[in-house]
Amino acid sequence: MNNAAKTIGPHAALIYLMVMVSASDREMKSPELRRIGDAVRLLPIFAGFDLERLPDTAKECAVMISPEDGLERTLAVIKAALPERLRETAYALACDIAAADGKLPHTELRMLDLIRQRLGVERLTAAAIERAAHARYAVL
Repeated sequence: MNNAAKTIGPHAALIYLMVMVSASDREMKSPELRRIGDAVRLLPIFAGFDLERLPDTAKECAVMISPEDGLERTLAVIKAALPERLRETAYALACDIAAADGKLPHTELRMLDLIRQRLGVERLTAAAIERAAHARYAVL
């Protein structure tokens, strides 16, 4: 199946976004991977998702984004899979992954901006979500 025809469910869409942010700097760090697993295991939005499917779902995302136009196609598939009411939730999950390791490299910031634009999250809303993620992951 080519990426243009691919459809996924909302759970996979949320996982794809988290994987994309984690992989945006070409390195999926342990704190980010743990945060993805924790989110899927603990957050109510993932109720009903089989945790054992997480590795396969992450691999599906990696395959989908790998072609030259894979990022744009994958973002289109994600947007189609998410009801509008969950797009801010999706952006919040993406921000949590970016903040999980305490660093925000330029590549992750660009990925978050691209996700924000493609999902249609307003700038002011995005800024509030970003600030909340920063506050949640602050360390002493």
